[in-house]
Amino acid sequence: MCAAEQVRSGPAGTGFRSFVDGFRARAGEEPERVAVRFRTGEREEVLTYGELEAAARAVGRWVGGRCAPGERVLLSCSPGTGFATAFLGCLYAGVLPVPVPARGTYARQETRITGIAADCGARLVLDDEVIETARMPVTGGDGTPAAVEPRTVAFLQYTSGSTGDPKGVMVSHGALVHNIRLLARNQGWHSGMTWCSWLPAHHDMGLIAMLLAPLYLGGTVVLMSPTDFLKRPVSWLRLIDRYGAEVSCAPDFAYDLCARKLTEEQTAGLDLSRWRQALDGAEPIDPATLARFAERFQSAGFRREALTPGYGLAEATLCVSSAAVDEPPDVRLFDAAGLAGGVLRPPGPDAATVSLVGCGAPRGLDVRIVDPVSGRERPQGAIGEVWVRGGSVALGYWRRPEETARVFEAVTAAGEGGFLRTGDLGALVDGQLFVTGRLKEMISVRGRNLYPQDIERELRSLEPAFHGLPGAAFGVPVGAREEIVVVQEVRARDLGDEGPEALARRVRAALSARLGVRVGGVVLVRLGQVRRTTSGKVQRALMRTLFRAGAPDAFHAVLDPELRTVLAPARQR
Repeated sequence: MCAAEQVRSGPAGTGFRSFVDGFRARAGEEPERVAVRFRTGEREEVLTYGELEAAARAVGRWVGGRCAPGERVLLSCSPGTGFATAFLGCLYAGVLPVPVPARGTYARQETRITGIAADCGARLVLDDEVIETARMPVTGGDGTPAAVEPRTVAFLQYTSGSTGDPKGVMVSHGALVHNIRLLARNQGWHSGMTWCSWLPAHHDMGLIAMLLAPLYLGGTVVLMSPTDFLKRPVSWLRLIDRYGAEVSCAPDFAYDLCARKLTEEQTAGLDLSRWRQALDGAEPIDPATLARFAERFQSAGFRREALTPGYGLAEATLCVSSAAVDEPPDVRLFDAAGLAGGVLRPPGPDAATVSLVGCGAPRGLDVRIVDPVSGRERPQGAIGEVWVRGGSVALGYWRRPEETARVFEAVTAAGEGGFLRTGDLGALVDGQLFVTGRLKEMISVRGRNLYPQDIERELRSLEPAFHGLPGAAFGVPVGAREEIVVVQEVRARDLGDEGPEALARRVRAALSARLGVRVGGVVLVRLGQVRRTTSGKVQRALMRTLFRAGAPDAFHAVLDPELRTVLAPARQR
């Protein structure tokens, strides 16, 4: 399926088979097949394809009586089957669903929801109570889905905001279908499969890969609450075992959490032999996490070949590339000095090295590595910004024409247009994509380019007290140069007899030695102080802003004198 390929025709005369067309066809073919199964503890909700289609039709009539086509509707649902019903109902009515977290969770979430509602001009909010009312049978209208074209906006996917304010990505019906088909072809997904997920439905991976793709393809998806996973990570693995799921996706931290925290007693009797694709994405992938997870669960029948690293972003609907199925992850050693200088090359004898995980050879989309300043395409192995072109690319950002033009309408120096600028840095090596970091987050120190996720991994490896806890590395301008600052969460009980000051000083010295450059500041903070997005990505730009403003509250901070001169008075003391 090449980038220029037109999506397959639907019913006679339409020339386009939308997501809803595909779902309704599956419901007509196998109405008794289980579409969505949600489980929490011993409670279970089940919807067959026939039941889900009827409920979606009812919600579509209810929403259509209150909203005009094209208006925006917030979907603020607790974990369960209600979200799938509401999302499909909005598509039936021709309105734009806008997935957001459930109300009443955290203050930060409430602020985010309020901001999204204002930005998109939401006409209506569908929560659990409203959905129950809306899905009741009503008279009037036959519930026939609204007619759409490939470039009709299907829904708004708000970005996680890891490097800036969340923006509403306008995902078209054509892009949605294109990306699902790309996933199906590259991963070998089909109607006979079962998916399993704890990911929030407002997260692009949870929405596209773990809900909409199975429903379009005619498979079964088994869902659980994100809270249940975080409280008892083994419940995710047990659900995969119980229902024989072949596919499950998660960010890297979930695999690390399971590998580090689950005891032999908790995993006794676990059978993961049927788990064929354990997709890892949505955040930087740590090679050590892959190795740790494969080794830890080998005794449960898990195969290393099931680990499937991938790369994607909401602006490309979801998936850009993913590793080959049934092959072990491609983890390669590159020369550390070369990485700092902007190129991925094999290490020489006795050279310092860095491990990177390959995210597969892009198929179905046109992926280029481009110099972000000149627009010139970079050769194999050279690091540049990842640019993407093809049918999965979204239409742009909601009501942000200038940003849409800058990000979605990029033109290379050779005059080729229509590219999406991802803001991610990477290189193509032997045709495979290796992602090295974020363009906005890269730290330049004395002519070297350092990637924050690499610094954070080194930091966590220094102290057992840091294992499994988030940290944030970022650069702070001091005059004409940039200083490295790291903020690391730690439990008070793990500070030991030496205390926070001695620990911070020791860590700064050790990290500086590891990196080969001086670290300007180390800040040790309490749990929950390192800000992350709803999908678990560290918000490094926000952490830099908070640091300069005198937050977060720290156990102790060791800072260079020059660094203190650019901080708010509260931090200077």
